[in-house]
Amino acid sequence: MSVLKPGLADRYEKVKSNLALAEKESLRAAGSVFLLPVSKTFDIEAIREAVGCGMHAFGENYVQEGIEKIRWFKENEPNLDLTWHFIGRLQSNKTRPVAEHFDWVQTVDRLKIAERLSEQRPVELGPLNVLIEVHISGEDSKGGCEPMDVPALVQAVTTLPNLKLRGLMAIPAPSDTEEDKKASLREMFSLYTQLKDMGFDIDTLSMGMSSDMKEAVECGSTMVRVGSAIFGPRDYGNKESK
Repeated sequence: MSVLKPGLADRYEKVKSNLALAEKESLRAAGSVFLLPVSKTFDIEAIREAVGCGMHAFGENYVQEGIEKIRWFKENEPNLDLTWHFIGRLQSNKTRPVAEHFDWVQTVDRLKIAERLSEQRPVELGPLNVLIEVHISGEDSKGGCEPMDVPALVQAVTTLPNLKLRGLMAIPAPSDTEEDKKASLREMFSLYTQLKDMGFDIDTLSMGMSSDMKEAVECGSTMVRVGSAIFGPRDYGNKESK
């Protein structure tokens, strides 16, 4: 796990200010874009400090690491109302622990994963919030449902009893220019709008990270995922294998 560097509060305030400026410049309402801190590879003390700075939702990429953190806070800080998002690629043999511990899964990319999450979700926890990950840039290294297949997957997911479909998520390919960044982001917003026009009750478009947050807000994102800009540099030496 990475060692927390000084200045987390200052970095968080800077990210919030940048997000607020992006909203203003894009003529978006203040607070209309949710900031999700990504805490993967950072330890309990880092997250405790983050909570002290006002953060109450966290994104995790690795199943076991995330569950260890969730359990720690439930056992040691039971009064904290924290929300945990799984944002890593999800293998079918790891759906049960994710379904049993997380509040959101942002990376549902095929029906088999959705069905397993629904079957394995404890009823007493209520429906699991899910996003469909879209393979928007065609990168071989990235997961996601192909854009043309998204409406059918969305329709199928809405029939599963223990899931609540909230919208779409994407990780566009890195781009050097602002316009190149916006191309995939605009395509995602178009797909999101298409689904809403079809009558699907969705409210979340998760796209945008530190490098493209401004462009994502301009193109209609409702949630941005920011990690190192808040927590500092990461140490991947002990990361869990996917």
